[in-house]
Amino acid sequence: MAHITRIDPGPIATLDEPVPTDRRIKGAPMRGTRPAYEHEGYGFYTGTWESEPGAWRMVCPEAELCTLLTGRIRLTAADGTAEEFGPGDSFVIPSGFEGTWETLEHCRKIYAICLPPGA
Repeated sequence: MAHITRIDPGPIATLDEPVPTDRRIKGAPMRGTRPAYEHEGYGFYTGTWESEPGAWRMVCPEAELCTLLTGRIRLTAADGTAEEFGPGDSFVIPSGFEGTWETLEHCRKIYAICLPPGA
């Protein structure tokens, strides 16, 4: 029987995921993820994610819905188009996005990721 999954929006106890050095642009931010629900068959993943300030390059094969709970971030696309988001903002990073994620202020978000078929 399927059960409803609650996503814990609270702080993540330990940020233990460094940004790989070859992707870093600014700082050496640590990040943390607390998965809530994962369905590999559908390529669907949700949970809470947190990051210290810094910036890094990103290439996204997946589509991701984000709701920022705390902090501020800036996403800059490869063409230079930039958007900033703060607490309460929701946004979608489309599959195929290439650019930069910059955590301007320590942030935490709820995410929902959908991988394309065969990824």
